[in-house]
Amino acid sequence: MVSIESTPEMAAKVYETIEANLEVVRRRLGKPLTLADKIMLGHLDNPETQEMVPGESYLFLRPDRVILQDVLGQTGMLQFMQTKKDRVAVPTTIHCDHLIQARVEGVSDLKESLEENSEVYDFLRSAAAKFGAGFWGPGAGIIHQVALENYAFPGQLMIGTDSHTPNAGGLGACSVGVGGADAVETMAGLPWEVLYPRHIAVYLTGELGGWTAPKDVILYVAGA
Repeated sequence: MVSIESTPEMAAKVYETIEANLEVVRRRLGKPLTLADKIMLGHLDNPETQEMVPGESYLFLRPDRVILQDVLGQTGMLQFMQTKKDRVAVPTTIHCDHLIQARVEGVSDLKESLEENSEVYDFLRSAAAKFGAGFWGPGAGIIHQVALENYAFPGQLMIGTDSHTPNAGGLGACSVGVGGADAVETMAGLPWEVLYPRHIAVYLTGELGGWTAPKDVILYVAGA
């Protein structure tokens, strides 16, 4: 049975796999690797046969975790049922946050959502219990923040059906937003397929102003 929690034992197993994969990758490529390379290539399904040309090769990766929000989580669990699998193959959690609309204030908005979406919440709760996924009910928190605070760790590869999934990168994880089909395939035990990104070097010079925050640097580099 897959454990939902990110435990020290789970992290140790992830690091062991990464090291074993990178030993093969370094032998084959014979060049230094960036941190992003180490995380992605450390999660290869088969490092011996995988083509590794940035911008050209599609990598077959084994994510450590899948997170689903309550909108795409509905179709995701329905699709997963079609796989005829008894349990999810990787740690998976469902987070009920997207269906709560900001109308007046927290307490009343949550109450209205519970009334309007009770059938959805009941389905997601029962599906999570049946297939071994974790369930964070309405009011338990925003998906990307819950994932950061409870599941993320350095070197982890996480995918999620939420555009803010990269928030887990705040703890050194490679965390990527994906579509429902990608998430379900991973939950069913298939590798996640993604184009190997090209490398971009950014060199920053000078000094930061007194009130400059990390996000200011990101926005500047992005041209905002």
